[in-house]
Amino acid sequence: MELLSHLSLGFGVAFTPINLLYAFIGCMLGTLIGVLPGIGPVATIAMLLPATYALPPVAALIMLAGIYYGAQYGGSTTAILVNLPGESSSIVTCIDGYQMARKGRAGPALAASGIGSFFAGCVGTLILAAFAVPLTEVAFKFGPAEYFSLMVLGLIGAIVLASGSLLKALGMIMLGLLLGLVGTDVNSGVARFSFNVPELTDGIGFVAVAMGVFGYGEIISNLAKPDDNREVFTANVQGLWPTKQDFKDMLPAMLRGTALGSLLGILPGGGALLASFASYALEKKMKGKPGEVPFGQGNIRGVAAPESANNAGAQTSFIPLLTLGIPPNAVMALMVGAMTIHNIQPGPQVMTSNPELFWGLIASMWIGNAMLIILNLPLIGMWIKLLTVPYRWLFPAIVLFCAIGVYTTNNSTFDIWLVALFGFIGYVFHKLGMEPSPMMLGFILGPMMEENLRRALLLSRGDWSVFVTRGLSCGLLIAAVLMLVVVLLPAVKKGREVLVDD
Repeated sequence: MELLSHLSLGFGVAFTPINLLYAFIGCMLGTLIGVLPGIGPVATIAMLLPATYALPPVAALIMLAGIYYGAQYGGSTTAILVNLPGESSSIVTCIDGYQMARKGRAGPALAASGIGSFFAGCVGTLILAAFAVPLTEVAFKFGPAEYFSLMVLGLIGAIVLASGSLLKALGMIMLGLLLGLVGTDVNSGVARFSFNVPELTDGIGFVAVAMGVFGYGEIISNLAKPDDNREVFTANVQGLWPTKQDFKDMLPAMLRGTALGSLLGILPGGGALLASFASYALEKKMKGKPGEVPFGQGNIRGVAAPESANNAGAQTSFIPLLTLGIPPNAVMALMVGAMTIHNIQPGPQVMTSNPELFWGLIASMWIGNAMLIILNLPLIGMWIKLLTVPYRWLFPAIVLFCAIGVYTTNNSTFDIWLVALFGFIGYVFHKLGMEPSPMMLGFILGPMMEENLRRALLLSRGDWSVFVTRGLSCGLLIAAVLMLVVVLLPAVKKGREVLVDD
């Protein structure tokens, strides 16, 4: 009953005209920046932060939250249509979403992404409202050792996620980890692997790597084919909506992705990203139906599950922010800045001292998710039209958008050259049959793994047994070992290789 009274207060706040307007503005901006590669929610919120001075506190936070979860929706659009993840959490969506687009099923893929995102967003918000405090206690149990073990499990999951040669998948993860080491050492402040290039002292940007490997790499490989073989952009569209069978396949995948995303979203340091990779790995492990499209070749479950997971994770990542004042990621850190601007101290007292803000923000997420599904589903037909644009016009436009997007992140022409370099590397990966997704996960998790490894060893005074003496950490490492053993089983190994040969 108490929850219902809190929610009625929240909806009363969220349904005021001014808050509805800013929820719509946030959702619209989020969708647009998700679609435009390179211009992520972090940069957008950072740019708009000074503009929130003039807004009421609730309206400002509702708009910024709308930008964040709206970007999760938009990021999947370019991932499906042109193999270009708008957001880091959309990397996994490229694997099957893009293959569906190549087969003329971009409409069902976009619909699965939108419906999965809406469902997961609503469930994630419900969990945020009902279980915020107990779920935060779960996050508290994670120390540096547990985070390191969780990320090891994530990287092993990436090996499971990749199809084909285990050796290639392992090589891609190692390459990603090495790329993540470029930059300034966190402890000593000394530049490493920068080769005296000043621009590399801050590390290699995710945007440059993702755009190069996925976007430019795909463009180069398409340009290497004759016009008739560029089926990606000349495919006959087989329908804009998922079939009855698609819905039957999607529903269990959405439920599993939502459950996993809701749990992992509360963990600091890329919970939503880990959730999308973990949910894809889980779907690959689930027994498929006879005649089902293999994963990596356009399976709709490979779109619905990770999209549900990353959107559920985006909603539950507000839990540590609103209940403890701890930002779990860069966007939430900016939200702390926005709260501070308006003299609101983030933490447990927000729920009691400012209930209109706390419950109004939660209620606005339901309204925002409804706005996003209403905005996105009618746009599917418009996005599909992109596939009919002649490739000679489309590829320069993609190159231009990528160049603008990557330039705006640091205002550096060096980043544009970096994208070009990774574009060539992406083309080489394509020719060698190597999937870039494990490399991207290694690249993103590498710095976080190193930081938590060092922190755990510092707290244990160099004792490596800390990773196995702590119960939760030991459990995660055992799960990683078991997963690796399963992948190395001869039957599983043979099945992966047969899939690639086909």
